[in-house]
Amino acid sequence: MAKSNIDLFYDIGELLQLFEKTMSIDNFLHNVVDLIAAHMKADVCTIYLYNEEEGKLVLTTTIGLPKDYIGKVKLSPGEGITGLCFREGRSILEADGEQNIAFKLIPGLSEERYTAFLAVPIIRSCSTLGVLVLQHKKKGYFTVTDERTLNVIAAQIAVVIENAKLILEITHKTRKPKQVKEFNNILFIKGSEGSNGIAFGRAVIIGKRNDAFLGFPGIKKKVPTLKDFERALGETLIQLEQLQRDMEKEFSEMVSLIFSAHLLMLGDSAFSGKMLDLIRKGKPVQDAIIQVINHYIDLFSKNSNPRFNEKVLDVKDIGHRLLRNLYKKQDEPGDYTDQIIVAQELLPSELVKLSAQKVEGFLLFGGGITAHIAILARSIGIPMVFSDDERIFRIHNGTELILDGFQGTIIMNPSKEVYDHYQILNEEQKKIESKKISGKILTKDGVRVFLYANINLLSDLKIAIKMNAEGIGLYRSEFPYLVRNELPSEEDQYRVYRKLLEEMEGKDVCLRTLDIGGDKMLSYLSPSNEANPFLGLRAIRFSLKNKGIFSTQLRAMLRAGEGFPLKIMFPLIASVDDFLEVKQIVQENIDLLQKAGVACNNKPHLGAMIELPSIVEVARELALHADFFSIGTNDLIQYMLGIDRTNEAVSTMYTHYHPAVFRALNKVVAAAKSESIDLSVCGDIASDSLIIYFLIGIGVRKLSLNPRLLGDIQQHITLLSVEEAEKVARKILSMGTTKDIHQYVQSVFPKALLP
Repeated sequence: MAKSNIDLFYDIGELLQLFEKTMSIDNFLHNVVDLIAAHMKADVCTIYLYNEEEGKLVLTTTIGLPKDYIGKVKLSPGEGITGLCFREGRSILEADGEQNIAFKLIPGLSEERYTAFLAVPIIRSCSTLGVLVLQHKKKGYFTVTDERTLNVIAAQIAVVIENAKLILEITHKTRKPKQVKEFNNILFIKGSEGSNGIAFGRAVIIGKRNDAFLGFPGIKKKVPTLKDFERALGETLIQLEQLQRDMEKEFSEMVSLIFSAHLLMLGDSAFSGKMLDLIRKGKPVQDAIIQVINHYIDLFSKNSNPRFNEKVLDVKDIGHRLLRNLYKKQDEPGDYTDQIIVAQELLPSELVKLSAQKVEGFLLFGGGITAHIAILARSIGIPMVFSDDERIFRIHNGTELILDGFQGTIIMNPSKEVYDHYQILNEEQKKIESKKISGKILTKDGVRVFLYANINLLSDLKIAIKMNAEGIGLYRSEFPYLVRNELPSEEDQYRVYRKLLEEMEGKDVCLRTLDIGGDKMLSYLSPSNEANPFLGLRAIRFSLKNKGIFSTQLRAMLRAGEGFPLKIMFPLIASVDDFLEVKQIVQENIDLLQKAGVACNNKPHLGAMIELPSIVEVARELALHADFFSIGTNDLIQYMLGIDRTNEAVSTMYTHYHPAVFRALNKVVAAAKSESIDLSVCGDIASDSLIIYFLIGIGVRKLSLNPRLLGDIQQHITLLSVEEAEKVARKILSMGTTKDIHQYVQSVFPKALLP
């Protein structure tokens, strides 16, 4: 049967009149989607309404999608095609929704069955109230006529929805306490992406740092004895000693005893001895362990010294391992295998300790991505999701979870169908990440492009070599500082940098000096208490303020670079004056080493990381003094747009597609060309297959990115030609709005990137 758009106008008009008499909001909305789906012959019709208090689009009613998800699926403005439609206040018509760069699959909704996608905003008095969405299995099913029809319908129902929203939000508020208490009914939580990957496992609730340790509720089948405790204690000590040895091999940049606190406490008679004493006096073994663990949590958390506060998680970790060893079957490990950590926050050192114990994934509480924790998780290869929903702390220990780090979602107690679906997705992603660089990387018209790896820890080096990276475009030297409990010595740093250079066998290696500050603070230094740390004493500013720390690092780099080509890069350079000052300090340290007769690289290539709008404006002058540029797009976008990307309230406004960003990139590339100096791009956009087209078009020939993505990005590069890319770049540079660029990208790039 054909669609009946004209009839739909009349039926909706009658429905509006009927609503005025019935005042039943739920029935009205359900009848609206039912009517639209019937007249448009759509498989799915859905209404999302914007909840101002939550700042989210909420799935309010639907025909065709599982009704269990009504009120539970929540999208941020700009998230998915629906969120993009809302944020930009325009309709979006797609023959195949998955081809839109904003497309985002929501687990459990089974949307992958529907191809055609039509979304229109519901607007009233210049205010966007929500989004009306149609979907169909047949590709290209909806037409421009359908789009116009749906826009008219959305305008009609907006009159009623404007009043209905207030009532719905009041209802939501009254139900909220019940939802918190009845958490068992919640199956799905939407968060934000931290580290890509899919994790399967049972929840381990660490909770907030000072929360009491609860043990493993519900374990009553076995009543352990004193002998069982002594066995568990012995196994725990052996396991931790082995973990320390493994850590020294895997993460040699953390040569300090990372599990020293665990081992010392277990050997302390006031700790494990107290547990033994309680057990001998008749206290059940599990209760004795929990009592002592909680006593130490209380002691450490109340201590005014922040170093003691940091030991709280160590204590919880010991309790977890003791209990696992106490109750485990003979062939089970005592670690976090098949488990997902749920916590308020983690320090970098804590994340490393947990990852060493084979944790599957992390669900952390927070409004936005904490950059260093997310980067570290990506480096280690563990999925991570952030959520600002406090209900995550009401998940029960042992609850089966699927954690989707690609889309920032958590699914509780998944069905077999959902579990199997995610297993397939996981395998497909592993295939993508297993692609290596093969041969020289050439565009389809024969232009050479180089792909380098971003490295955070030495463990990344193995992956970079395995993937045939053509060099190290960025080594983030701050991570050995962040995961330790004290400043690394010159010798410690020398060994790390030397290993990088030796393993890369003469290929380009770019060492970035210490970049701390912002959200990356060293816990063992005095806190700065800055009102706005992202605009404060961070990166090169910290190094220039702490010249002793800076010189120690520079000497380690210069010594390590002896006999190798060496590139040293300085982060957050704000002016030519900054760069000239650091060049002088480098030369002073070269002179110092040479006077002492210490072998070093006395002619390193010195470069600037382009991250601030101020340096973009004087890039041509800077190019007269620098040997190379590296564009750090993450910070450049943050500072150009004045948006803290870790702040969820504004994070949706953080976009690569702002015209000022494209123009800044073009200006920096032109400045590097003018003085014939080397240039690379090492921010997140280096792995955006769409923006790569633009970068190649303006003359970028070196990209540095996550080593796991190198092979996949090579495949995209081989599909483009420089001539086509230059045309695309010129077109984008001529545009003045983000909306125009989005529309252009959607119309051009999917075709351009197809084989």
